[in-house]
Amino acid sequence: MCGIVGVLGDHEAAPILVDALKRLEYRGYDSAGIATVNEGQLDRRRAVGKLVNLSDLLVHEPLLGKAGIGHTRWATHGAPSVINAHPHKAGPVAVVHNGIIENFRELRAELAGQGIDFATETDTETVALMAQYYLEQGNSPVEAARKTVARLDGAFALAFLFEGENDLLIAARKGSPLAVGHGEGEMFVGSDAIALAPMTDKITYLDEGDFAVITRESLEIRDANGELANREMRTIHLDDARIDKGGHKHFMAKEIAEQPLVIGEAVRHYLSADGNSVELPEDIDFTSINRLTMVACGTAFYACLTAKYWFEQLAQMPVEVDIASEFRYREPPVPGGTMALFVSQSGETADTLAALRYCDGKADKIVSVVNVAESSIARESDLALPILAGVEVGVASTKAFTCQLTVLLMLALKAAEQRGTLSAEDIADKLSALRGLPAALNTALEQDGVIAAAAQKLAETSDVLFLGRGLMYPLALEGALKLKEISYIHAEAYASGELKHGPIALIDKTMPVVVMAPYDALFDKTRSNMQEVLARGGKVVLITDRKGADDTSGDSWRTIVMPEIDPILTPILYAVPAQLLAYHTAEAKGTDVDQPRNLAKSVTVE
Repeated sequence: MCGIVGVLGDHEAAPILVDALKRLEYRGYDSAGIATVNEGQLDRRRAVGKLVNLSDLLVHEPLLGKAGIGHTRWATHGAPSVINAHPHKAGPVAVVHNGIIENFRELRAELAGQGIDFATETDTETVALMAQYYLEQGNSPVEAARKTVARLDGAFALAFLFEGENDLLIAARKGSPLAVGHGEGEMFVGSDAIALAPMTDKITYLDEGDFAVITRESLEIRDANGELANREMRTIHLDDARIDKGGHKHFMAKEIAEQPLVIGEAVRHYLSADGNSVELPEDIDFTSINRLTMVACGTAFYACLTAKYWFEQLAQMPVEVDIASEFRYREPPVPGGTMALFVSQSGETADTLAALRYCDGKADKIVSVVNVAESSIARESDLALPILAGVEVGVASTKAFTCQLTVLLMLALKAAEQRGTLSAEDIADKLSALRGLPAALNTALEQDGVIAAAAQKLAETSDVLFLGRGLMYPLALEGALKLKEISYIHAEAYASGELKHGPIALIDKTMPVVVMAPYDALFDKTRSNMQEVLARGGKVVLITDRKGADDTSGDSWRTIVMPEIDPILTPILYAVPAQLLAYHTAEAKGTDVDQPRNLAKSVTVE
């Protein structure tokens, strides 16, 4: 979602702020702005659209000062416009904000009762006006910010900048991530380490409820109770925060191509020295677990749906999978013997984090599968399992999804080992197949040209159906989501057996149907569903292996052939053609592949 940066430096802040905001573009945004203090004077510049518009504005209307804050906005309250863009300014105070102030209407009514007028439709303006109000009551900037934050309900990360204060930033977080960077006589604030990486490798992550007073030489953090807090300063690996396209046209293309490498790293990370078993950073006693509850959003939710098949089939564990945004509002019972597992690329997904907190104290064990080891979800879990995908910039998740699948499969194999549902020989065979997965992924990537040709035709349509059975059903859901996200084509996915229960009414000669069907125990049933589509003039794009292609020769409109592989690994392998199909369709349509409209990479508000 929105991105925040702040600088107290020795150099002009504006170029540093804009460069840091560029590193936060991957989060998604519709407007951007910066504010600085120069010789005591507070001023700002804001623009709608891409950051280049803000950069152009700064050429014509420069902004001086070595202290400043910046923001990329993803609209919640109020349409994208200059007036609604951050930073919001009220007299001597400027504010940038990520999150939602849930009680802003009540606060707005209170301020209106004091004769204070509003200029925007946003909830954030309320924060700036509240701080101005407390300043006018004689409070210092620090106290005005503290009293303002105390009045706010909701999820937020905030940074305050004050007129006349060239050496002061105030930062606060509740629900949305925020980090402080340490330099030599300089200090920084950012939504994540990626924004701060060019400036420093020393990071302090604010905890839930923290309030930070920052100067160039000091950092004072108080916790939610107002007590002084000693938060650990960590050293980040700058290579982990590098953002470049590596010669590819888009970040998404680069991240698809990286999958053999990162999945290989993930497999090696969790393998024992002899390669015949799975090793976790900390043991989980799966024999004492009666039920596994998995919770996630979006693509991570489909990773959980896939893992449900693995845990149930391999480890014979009952599994419940929930969408995070619905989970806690159902107030589901969490009986003894439950392990709660949360999956999130960013580790900051607001709904998933809220679901985790609901399970805290109820579940016997809380485990997370995340890509950001220092994230809120990781820190609040009993055990956090890194997926080791590296920085993922494209909004549509690719390598993070397949790395999530890889780690979840290895966790299911660990459970099967402990519960005695698979023999040591069977587990060794599955792990051997996993070690060979990167080679199979490279073979899948070689089908890029065939997939691109099929995508040229898909780009001409307005609706697409995806079908799959068993492990391919969640993959069909993921394939449809990818196509929707970046090409803006309406796409829906169904379990193949559900075709006759409604979706078949949509089939005609204009309707492409993507069928995901490796030649496995369910292939004959899926082929029957495919014939039902063909009988009604539907155009089938079949994703299968060589045996499946030979068995259906001449039936499909387009056939994409994957290498043969252990059936348990097909979801990871078949994710690649689904991703490439969406990517090339978006390319053919000319949409913004890496930053599709209305979407954000990290969803830190409910």
